[in-house]
Amino acid sequence: MQKKKRILLKIGSNTLTKETNNISRGKIEDIASQIAKLKDSCEFIIVSSGAIAVAKQFVKLESKQEDVFVKQALASIGQPHLIRIYQEIFREYGLLSSQCLLSYSDFEKKESKTNIVNTINVLVNNNYIPIINENDTVATDEIKFGDNDKLAALTATLLNVDLLIIATNTNGIYTKESFKNNNPETIKEVTNFEDLRNEVVSSKSSHGTGGMESKIEAAALGKRANIETWIVNGLEDNFIVNAMNNTAPFTKIK
Repeated sequence: MQKKKRILLKIGSNTLTKETNNISRGKIEDIASQIAKLKDSCEFIIVSSGAIAVAKQFVKLESKQEDVFVKQALASIGQPHLIRIYQEIFREYGLLSSQCLLSYSDFEKKESKTNIVNTINVLVNNNYIPIINENDTVATDEIKFGDNDKLAALTATLLNVDLLIIATNTNGIYTKESFKNNNPETIKEVTNFEDLRNEVVSSKSSHGTGGMESKIEAAALGKRANIETWIVNGLEDNFIVNAMNNTAPFTKIK
């Protein structure tokens, strides 16, 4: 039997909300539909943001605590809702899913890393799609530093995936000059990392906390482990399949 291609798909809050204030069930259906089409040749592991965005649909927390603690509380409220939405929609497409919450400290301990690999391998081998998020109620790195981009790259490296796909709200990385001229032009393929860093425009997304710089850092982590990274426009329908068929502009970092 041919070995399936192992793909880690990272989905940011902007993609999941389609740049609105609400989680888009239609976008999760789009993701589920593509995974269902590809399941004979690919196995997927998902790193998903969106817990805080989901919670904001239901509650407004009053607190005199620092903003980061309010966001941690919102993550705690939103995470079960987020997973429920994934499970409901994935089930409609015949897909099984599970929740995995990780902290950056898990990647620093040998025993924890071994446990993550063993658990996720059991899930994937039994046709479950692990949906991973940072354990925001005890850790603040995603909230502070980068919309799960780094978490996705660390997980991709640990699980020795074949491909890291980062879904964002642009057609990949644009050249700095074209971005300044309001005529964004996608850098299609990158082999020289230093040239890429010089092209990156520093900007944060409206719901996410990352921006393109954190995606470049994620790709750098992937590159060290010989993992190819694709930065694709997750707002478009069929974005994974289109990238695979090379029918949409995106950035490939080898």
